[in-house]
Amino acid sequence: MPFALLRRPDPDHLDIVHAGETYRIAVRRRPTARRLTLRVSAATGEVVITLPARSAISTAQRFAVSHGGWIAARLARVPERVPLAEGAMVPLRGVPHRIVRRGSRSGITRIEEAAEPTLSVSCGPEHVARRVRAFLDEAVRADLARAVTHYTAKLGQGPVRITVRDTRSRWGSCTAGGALNFSWRLILAPPFVLDYLVAHEMAHLREMNHSARFWTLLGQLCPEVDAAEAWLKRNGTALHRYG
Repeated sequence: MPFALLRRPDPDHLDIVHAGETYRIAVRRRPTARRLTLRVSAATGEVVITLPARSAISTAQRFAVSHGGWIAARLARVPERVPLAEGAMVPLRGVPHRIVRRGSRSGITRIEEAAEPTLSVSCGPEHVARRVRAFLDEAVRADLARAVTHYTAKLGQGPVRITVRDTRSRWGSCTAGGALNFSWRLILAPPFVLDYLVAHEMAHLREMNHSARFWTLLGQLCPEVDAAEAWLKRNGTALHRYG
């Protein structure tokens, strides 16, 4: 059997071994679930099995093992993760930049435009990831603020606040109270993609739905709806590789 149960599972996880590699499967119980389902996140590689509240964990075991080949194939398609480490290539506003450490003394993080675009950090090697992430957070907040100001003028109203998070299931959202939430990873995408997503969520300030009126309004705000949607469909998942 190519896949087998590694050990007795706990209530929240199953561990399966294949060709010397261990794969951990998260167990989720849903009272509304009618059958077992298995999902592999294309962004993070997380494997999740969902089962009805009364299903036995042994049933989930057998289901996971029987779908071992499918799990392995899906995991093989998940892009390799890229840490925010010295030497790594990271897109900034859609342009690949190499992370370069300029010594161990604490200094500013900055963009250097040379033959190869560079994101320069000055710190000890153990602080590189934190410094780069802080730089990207600051950059995305500045870009979001600029886009929100632009679309506030066009729409005639603006959000009550803007929050930046590391979201997995969506790039942005708008609450009923008028707060906007965005993924920090938008700074990795080309600027027209960030602009589109800001316009999309701000259109929800007036139309809290995806009706024909919403899409008409969005088209009036942003001329690059189709191009941005197409870019996200092709490349969005890959943005979750970084960090």
